[in-house]
Amino acid sequence: LDEKPAILDRPGALKLEGKVRGDVDFDHVVFSYDPGKVIIKGMDVHIKAGETVALVGPTGCGKTTILSLLMRLFDVQEGAVRIDGHDVKDIALSSLRKQFGIVLQESLLFQISVTDNIRYAKPNATFEEVVNAAKIAEIHEDILKMPKGYDSVIGDRNVQLSVGQKQRVSIARAVLANPAILIMDEATSSLDSESERAIQIAMERFLVNRTSFIVAHRLSTIRNADRIILLDGGFIQEMGNHETLMKIEGGRYRELYEKHSGRGVISDDEN
Repeated sequence: LDEKPAILDRPGALKLEGKVRGDVDFDHVVFSYDPGKVIIKGMDVHIKAGETVALVGPTGCGKTTILSLLMRLFDVQEGAVRIDGHDVKDIALSSLRKQFGIVLQESLLFQISVTDNIRYAKPNATFEEVVNAAKIAEIHEDILKMPKGYDSVIGDRNVQLSVGQKQRVSIARAVLANPAILIMDEATSSLDSESERAIQIAMERFLVNRTSFIVAHRLSTIRNADRIILLDGGFIQEMGNHETLMKIEGGRYRELYEKHSGRGVISDDEN
């Protein structure tokens, strides 16, 4: 708690008023965690507000790093990351990070009621808003079956959630936040195919006019994105929607898709 953050607000940092549109620019971005080992090598791409972008590539290619730079968990060494034309370095961290809803591979829940776990994203949310978010995340029916419904305390002896249920509670939390930009980093990897499909259908409504970034290995999740960015070696190797990339003879994405379409999941060790 006493550690001084490496990333701080600049003097006179811009405080964003309300929600941003969600235009995102990576302007010739270069980034490395360690000197001499560049992870992102000149990424240059414009993402329009409302687009759903899937990031694909082997382990260590920079997918999660790109999302960390967007939220300014780290600063780029060269170039700039911009949201609605504002360099993220010029935006007050508190107002910048309020723009994001985040669901990671590992869900973080607290030993408090289901309602309060979901409401953590928006403390003043009404119960009706909590229930609506739970329905979108396909966890509402499971909650009703718990001993005390929405008042059930997660972690109590009789309320042990499965990994998939925990993840859907986390998704409900992100939905409740109603962010301008949604980040899902392997968010559905713990769900079975049926649960994932149900959430996809619900999320399609939620993601309308909302910028979203998805890191995933499931082909069903990837192919529905407005834009797929295939990364490798620190560079964008291919970019486009599923139909466009599948038309590229000898293309890397097409090769991956055809190789793994039987399993429905792209394996890291075979990328």
